[in-house]
Amino acid sequence: MASSSFLDFCWLYLITHFSDFQLACLGSFFLHESVFFLSGLPFIFLERAGCLSKYKIQTKNNTPAAQEKCITRLLLYHFGVNLPVMIFSYPVFTYMGMQSSLPLPSWKVILPQILFYLIVEDFIFYWGHRVLHTKFLYKHVHSVHHEYATPFGLTSEYAHPLEILFLGFATILGPAITGPHLFTLWLWMILRVLETVEAHCGYHFPWSLSNFIPLYGGADFHDYHHRLLYTKSGNYASTFTYMDW
Repeated sequence: MASSSFLDFCWLYLITHFSDFQLACLGSFFLHESVFFLSGLPFIFLERAGCLSKYKIQTKNNTPAAQEKCITRLLLYHFGVNLPVMIFSYPVFTYMGMQSSLPLPSWKVILPQILFYLIVEDFIFYWGHRVLHTKFLYKHVHSVHHEYATPFGLTSEYAHPLEILFLGFATILGPAITGPHLFTLWLWMILRVLETVEAHCGYHFPWSLSNFIPLYGGADFHDYHHRLLYTKSGNYASTFTYMDW
């Protein structure tokens, strides 16, 4: 109860001091950047320091120059592509019924919605990713993402702008269908960012989710995709393994 009251108090502060547009667009962008870089940057430091190397999937390391190039390009893509997409998507989500008012939705509403988003995103991503591995699209679009055969957390969003738009559709389709509360949308965004960073982190730990959740791919699953030839790689799904089976 106390936890729920604290969330309500924080949410009341947000909706009192900021407009729906500011929260849905600028708030979402700030939250995305914070979660993405705070979860992804530690893997750069782990790789440079050689810490926990026994859990590293590939022995090869990326050069500091390659890591810095990734960060620079990411900032360019995020401000030049992601932020405008969030702004222009706002009318769509409001039309589909997104709201930000109190009370916050119950977990009985949130959890089924997020499970639905996971399934929809994974299905759409699988087929879209396979299309990107056709010869023409791989050469002109998807090869940007595969510049890093040894991925690290931040490479999860390192991609050609067209790919960002193409596969980003998979992430927003589920919420666009259900018209969720903004709180649910933020939880979904946090979960999706953490999942894709983990899938690209380059480490398979004893505590990795793939050791405990059936059908969950994780880093070992996706790392295999990065280190093989583009026409033979497989492992196209974003989260689960059953589509590739």
